Amino acid sequence: MYLGIGVLMGQDGVGDIHFNSAEVTQVMGYAALVVILAEGGLGTKWKEIRPVLSSASMLATAGVAISVGVTAAGAHYLVGLEWRQALIIGAVVSSTDAAAVFSVLRRVPLPARVTGTLEAESGFNDAPVVILVVAFSTAGPIEHWYVLLGEIVLELAIGAAMGLAVGWFGSWGLKHVALPASGLYPIAVLAIAVTAYAAGSLAHGSGFLAVYLASMVLGNARLPHWPATRGFAEGLGWIAQIGMFVVLGLLVTPHELGDDVWPALVIGLALTMVARPLSVVLSLAPFRVPWQEQALMSWAGLRGAVPIILATIPMVNGVAGSRRIFNIVFVLVVVYTLVQGPTLPWLARTLRLGEKGEASDLGIESAPLERLRGHLLSVAIPEGSRMHGVEVGELRLPPGAAVTLVVREKESFVPLPTTVLRRGDELLVVATDPVRDAAERRLRAVAHGGKLASWLGMNGANGPGAGR
Repeated sequence: MYLGIGVLMGQDGVGDIHFNSAEVTQVMGYAALVVILAEGGLGTKWKEIRPVLSSASMLATAGVAISVGVTAAGAHYLVGLEWRQALIIGAVVSSTDAAAVFSVLRRVPLPARVTGTLEAESGFNDAPVVILVVAFSTAGPIEHWYVLLGEIVLELAIGAAMGLAVGWFGSWGLKHVALPASGLYPIAVLAIAVTAYAAGSLAHGSGFLAVYLASMVLGNARLPHWPATRGFAEGLGWIAQIGMFVVLGLLVTPHELGDDVWPALVIGLALTMVARPLSVVLSLAPFRVPWQEQALMSWAGLRGAVPIILATIPMVNGVAGSRRIFNIVFVLVVVYTLVQGPTLPWLARTLRLGEKGEASDLGIESAPLERLRGHLLSVAIPEGSRMHGVEVGELRLPPGAAVTLVVREKESFVPLPTTVLRRGDELLVVATDPVRDAAERRLRAVAHGGKLASWLGMNGANGPGAGR
């Protein structure tokens, strides 16, 4: 919709705004992508991507290479583009769009392994794709492929190191410094994420990988006022996406797209039906992923604004035929996003990959009580939580933690040990600093295991399932 608004405001629309600066578009697109990756990293749960980290990394590296090669071959032999243009298009459209993946997948009840793999892949693969597009768009031929491969590995390693370091130091600082206002915590978290991008880029590494990893570290660090921070990041991410789409709509010239519709459909068909499935099958072959999950991952390689932004790189570098590359990518992204996005929930249901019975996680916000060396946890019990029907005494919180207040249907009361908790309740839990993490683990364990959490190995204090 916002892309359409940009087109209507442009020179072929009612707004008649003449905007043709690829440089400005690229700068704004990069800035928006940093915010989008930060928002995605903050919402990525480490417990979900840890088991699939290796498979997601393979998809983001080897999978990208396979997709680039197959798509470029299709663009060259089926459409007739010369090899340099074909390679640029192959690299541009091989990146799954983080904003599209995050927004669609988090509304589809998929297994944690599938969601974790796709989210991690979309966060990781922007970095190698940007490096490839820049390399293919620079003047002169690429003489030695192994030199390019070495540069990619080095930039990814530097970006990963800088992102993890900035994220760890940032989370440590926010845990040990009491800011004067709760509204400063969201701003501080986003500032740290942007700092990670700057640090990675200044160190000649991948800034995009750095900002995603730093945000993921921050998102799993149990920082104070976390729900407010997540809400702020989501709102800022939406603003970034809206602005990015409007600017991209302004840059495109609709009357020039007619001759590029057919090539875009052919290249998109090669990408969607051949390149993406082949990259998924070959990349995930060592991990024995069920065919149903591979089929869904093949269709869930969503493209969005990121490939269109990357298509401005050859325009800025003055590559011959770069305007046609941009038009082809624009048409391809619009058409196949409209096809893939709405059909993804249907495909998940057809493949029987939905998990409607999975317990909902708790929403927990922590406010530090500095002088008392304690924490006040605000716990919201959502629909689907197995904490429904559990008595307060059955929570078995560690010594030093207690439920002090229950808010139910806009009325609050001090609970008894026999008070039965219900869906929709909000609890206030006071915990001393040494047992704060154990109390939260125990609450989450009961939310997923109910009264049998201890028997199922989910003892949040010190049991074998403490991290679940």
